[in-house]
Amino acid sequence: MQFSDRHVAELDALLRHAGETEILPRFRLLEAAELEEKESPRDVVTEADKAAESLIASELAHRFPGAKIVGEEAVSENPDLLDGLASADLAFVIDPVDGTFNFASGMPLFGCMLAVVQRGECIAGLIHYPVSGESLLAAVGGGSRLVATDGSETVMKVADPVALSEMVGTISWSFMPEPLRSRVAANMSKIAMTFALRCSAWEYRMAACGKVHFVGGQKLMPWDHLPGVLIHAEAGGYSAMLDGSSYRPGVTDGGLITAPDEASWALIRSEIVGA
Repeated sequence: MQFSDRHVAELDALLRHAGETEILPRFRLLEAAELEEKESPRDVVTEADKAAESLIASELAHRFPGAKIVGEEAVSENPDLLDGLASADLAFVIDPVDGTFNFASGMPLFGCMLAVVQRGECIAGLIHYPVSGESLLAAVGGGSRLVATDGSETVMKVADPVALSEMVGTISWSFMPEPLRSRVAANMSKIAMTFALRCSAWEYRMAACGKVHFVGGQKLMPWDHLPGVLIHAEAGGYSAMLDGSSYRPGVTDGGLITAPDEASWALIRSEIVGA
């Protein structure tokens, strides 16, 4: 089927509905039994994640019969669901609550993310912020915009390039192998200021709206990066893997840097990541 701007608006409405019915009613009201650890105390899942993903996945299956649906929580239970993402005629990638650690800690820095993938290309990205009611939306070739609760829109534009010493950015080094981990952590002292929000939904927002210059990381699960990379690209930015190749659906490791332009990417790759 042909995916259109009308579908983007419909998907935004779906994420807003999930936020209103399954996420916000549980925010700061979680019981101990509604919180589970996955791989570590910093990697958690809540009833909000499960309920929101179930609602979104069910509705997508109804509206787009035959589409492949890849949800973070479903993949946690069955990793084989990731197979075929890059070759599917139409696929949806769901992160029901990105920033679950923040959500479970009562911090409002979280979002609901959705990517639309068609034959190996991410063609639309959406990030909804339930607390503020805003949504970041982008489709290939259509630019990216922040839509407020009253329907008003703000066009996104990445930051202008600056010298490395003037940059503000973040690279999540926690999943990097040594000696890369220690090198990146030390080299971040070369920039003006580093930050970390533990939430891709907000970190990509900061980069797409020009508040920070770069974001990056090693572990590349599709629900964490596909929507944000497209939104950032449609705001005028540049992203590439650490080896210089393009980031594509199906890639889950190898490192990624998102920057204002290719020259900034190369500078960060050289001075922060190193040889």
